[in-house]
Amino acid sequence: MTPMTEEEISLFHRHVCEGIGDPKRLMILYLVSDQARNVSDLTSLLDIAQPTVSHHLRILRERGLVTAERDGTSIYYALSDDRILGAIEILRGFVADLLRERASVVGGV
Repeated sequence: MTPMTEEEISLFHRHVCEGIGDPKRLMILYLVSDQARNVSDLTSLLDIAQPTVSHHLRILRERGLVTAERDGTSIYYALSDDRILGAIEILRGFVADLLRERASVVGGV
């Protein structure tokens, strides 16, 4: 595997790490992966204030992780690329394995 350049690392950190660096933003990515949703939908599903949802969506949109499409007065957000969740699922599997390993160490002591 080829090492990343400093520029690639910087771009990766800015666009991906900062984009998914908040639990609410991860939830939003999962919620918009199956269907496009507007701010009202997400506010209801996440049970958080509308300004907070809008803030997270702005960050996700600026980093290219979600797309926004206007339909009348509503804007619907969708996952920009399915590979985003694929990568998150790989990391999620890593964390699950790590937790199982730690539980077996603690349980075996």
